[in-house]
Amino acid sequence: MVFRTSAHAAYDTAYHLVWSPKYRKKILTGAIAQRVEEMFREIAESYDITIDEMEVSIDHVHIFCSFPPRYSIAQIVTRFKSLSARAVFREFPQVKKQLWHGEFWEGGYFARTVGDKVTAEVIRQYIRRHRELDSKDEQPRLFD
Repeated sequence: MVFRTSAHAAYDTAYHLVWSPKYRKKILTGAIAQRVEEMFREIAESYDITIDEMEVSIDHVHIFCSFPPRYSIAQIVTRFKSLSARAVFREFPQVKKQLWHGEFWEGGYFARTVGDKVTAEVIRQYIRRHRELDSKDEQPRLFD
């Protein structure tokens, strides 16, 4: 990922997002999988989302992406899921027979932030050093 800017922000964010079709049905095959991938790319372009890697597996999807901080993770996942589900149901009506209640995707998702230099351990050490330096009235540095 690269450092990006928008009108009111500079950011370097990376997220690993994963979710599944309802009931973890193995329906992401052939033309449906291809259309879902196309839809994800169209959605990404419309909402200034950069997709670094994407995998549409038979029963789940992985997207490694970056997006402006004006969007929450939940907003991005909701856009991907709702817009792609609408397109799939419209273009592949037979899918509705495999899924109950007219829902294409599961309600939940997995999200993880990813960093190159700022790992979880770097943040832990930074916070621990704050405790040590508070009494000395010094500010710890994130990178030495």
